[in-house]
Amino acid sequence: MDVHSPEKRSYNMSRIKWKDTLPEKLVRKLLWRSGYRYRLHRKDLPGKPDIVFPGRKKVVFIHGCFWHKHDCKYFKWPSSNVEFWRQKIENNVNRDQMNTIALVKAGWKYLVVWECEVRNMHYSELIERIKVFLESQSGV
Repeated sequence: MDVHSPEKRSYNMSRIKWKDTLPEKLVRKLLWRSGYRYRLHRKDLPGKPDIVFPGRKKVVFIHGCFWHKHDCKYFKWPSSNVEFWRQKIENNVNRDQMNTIALVKAGWKYLVVWECEVRNMHYSELIERIKVFLESQSGV
């Protein structure tokens, strides 16, 4: 049983950001300080990637561990309204897979940075991981 009314729950859910989240802002700041320039949320690309490097044909997704079902301590299935959340999260995961397949078919390479990495990894390690992706000729 939900502790909030449907109206209150709807309001709370509407306040959850899908872009400009704290992990995304931190990664963008690290990239900017390292001299990388990028575009944000290109609507013409599958999945509206968080960070886009058009000249390199590379994108970076910053995924929240809960919303994208990451296998880490920050993901736990909710104990209420279980079927709704299972379907919601599985749909997110399936959409992510379809978007990355479409990106690769269009000749783009992608990197997923997880919220837990931004929280737990030392920033120098995190930016180094992203730099390796950006500077490599290969990639996912």
